[in-house]
Amino acid sequence: QTGRIEPNYPKVCGHQGNVLDIKWNPFIDTVIASCSEDTSVRIWEIPEGGLKRNMTEALLELHGHSRRVGLVEWHPTTNNILFSAGYDYKVLIWNLDVGEPVKMIDCHTDVILCLSFNTDGSLLTTTCKDKKLRVIEPRSGRVLQEASCKNHRVNRVVFLGNMKRLLTTGVSRWNTRQIALWDQEDLSMPLIEEEIDGLSGLLFPFYDADTHMLYLAGKGDGNIRYYEISTEKPYLSYLMEFRSPAPQKGLGVMPKHGLDVSACEVFRFYKLVTLKGLIEPISMIVPRRSDSYQEDIYPMTPGTEVPGLHPDFSLASSDPVLMSLKEGYKKSSKLVFKAPVREKKSVVVNGIDLLENVPPRTENELLRMFFRQQDEIRRLKEELTQKDIRIRQLQLELKNLRNSPKNC
Repeated sequence: QTGRIEPNYPKVCGHQGNVLDIKWNPFIDTVIASCSEDTSVRIWEIPEGGLKRNMTEALLELHGHSRRVGLVEWHPTTNNILFSAGYDYKVLIWNLDVGEPVKMIDCHTDVILCLSFNTDGSLLTTTCKDKKLRVIEPRSGRVLQEASCKNHRVNRVVFLGNMKRLLTTGVSRWNTRQIALWDQEDLSMPLIEEEIDGLSGLLFPFYDADTHMLYLAGKGDGNIRYYEISTEKPYLSYLMEFRSPAPQKGLGVMPKHGLDVSACEVFRFYKLVTLKGLIEPISMIVPRRSDSYQEDIYPMTPGTEVPGLHPDFSLASSDPVLMSLKEGYKKSSKLVFKAPVREKKSVVVNGIDLLENVPPRTENELLRMFFRQQDEIRRLKEELTQKDIRIRQLQLELKNLRNSPKNC
């Protein structure tokens, strides 16, 4: 559907703070994970046909971080495994079948800026405010490789499929925007570094493993540059640039199985335009004369079927189950998310249940809680006054009954 939406259009609005990141489940099209300044991670299920009213109740609420949660990421090959990174410098690995964290990765010394998985989910790479790039084995939590990026301050990172390469975007020592290509086995020096421009906004990298295309989109400008990645020098070949006068605040990406293969569409962005409150789709189309299916630009791609793995995080990784896009998208996944039934726990300190009465963590949340309590106190005072009046009435009636002649 396109066009302006109504001001009272239904929303997902269950968090008590600003929502900082959202991710769709790669295996269940209707399930979404979100994280917020209220220190929680929540799992939502969007009903078929979209929202009819505001959704305030999440399927599952996950509390484990002590500060706000900035990033969430689904495991690419195991169902119901979710990673979250908080401002407490920790990465928690959640098993959503039980609704509890199964592991904590505690190797960062500052705020985590970005998370990215390789194709089978056996390796995780992170960028951090401490100017370090890390390659981590998520099952053990071990840091396999670490780079101290003093000349190239890293912001974002992406695994380049099965190439055993990483690509980072960041800022050079002269404050110009820069990209760097790394070998995941050796982070001592980048393979190449390339300066992009002198603008100040973040560079968001998006990689298409099927066509080996890298897209670089700048926050605050309207450009999207695209490159071809190869395993041999020069590694990075500039192709073209999409230009737009409307600056972008952020970008979302359509999954591969949602693209229009009849139009030779190989990538689709959803651009959040900064000033207009507008979401604009941008399609990357390979110009072809033939109307037939183009197998060279649509190889087998990871689909929505889960590899035969139980979410026991000690098991070996499995490659994703591939699907063909020749017949177009068919909803083949029959997975349904079932939230675990958990007994209500209590953490009582000085007579206050901390899980029931979560203390405010932001100034806005404190003000909201204050006004809520004021309303509650006002309501209780009115209720108390009415009950006092009722008690007096009943006392008078009782006195009248005792003094009536029938009782003599």
